[in-house]
Amino acid sequence: MSSNREKSFIKRVTLFFMVLAIAACTTAPVVKKPVRVDETTPEAALTYNHGLNKMTAAELGRERMVLNAVPQTPYTQVRMAMLLGHPRVQQDLGKALAMLDNVLKSSDPAATPFHPLARLLSDNYIERARLENQLDKQGQQMKDSQRKATELQEKLDSLADIERTLTPRSRTPRHEGVKR
Repeated sequence: MSSNREKSFIKRVTLFFMVLAIAACTTAPVVKKPVRVDETTPEAALTYNHGLNKMTAAELGRERMVLNAVPQTPYTQVRMAMLLGHPRVQQDLGKALAMLDNVLKSSDPAATPFHPLARLLSDNYIERARLENQLDKQGQQMKDSQRKATELQEKLDSLADIERTLTPRSRTPRHEGVKR
């Protein structure tokens, strides 16, 4: 009987490995398609954006000249908007938003795949501009508050100077109708 158990066990193990081998043959590994340099897709634009972080200021300046010189396709406009909104360059969010708006309004079939990315970048840039505007207002309010505090301190100092120059009054109590 023990040999029947061993045979049954061996059959089950063999069956398990056969199923496993068949499953391994039918499941293709997920291979991420590499982005080619000449590819003009939203994925390529995202790879480009990631590459901007690795560039020096001089390289970013050269990249801006290159993008200005090439034909203004939706792909180029999105890349230029990414460059104009990059934190390590002189930002021009207004111009970047205008370029993204051109991509979003374009009827060119090549622009359609870029619409979600352009919308995302546009929303991001609008929020950044709003926050920068709010920060500027708060900075101005802080300067105004500091100026007012300085003015008040000067007035207090002036009052203290006036008080020091006044002749001191005698501290003798008045005796009005004191009964004895």
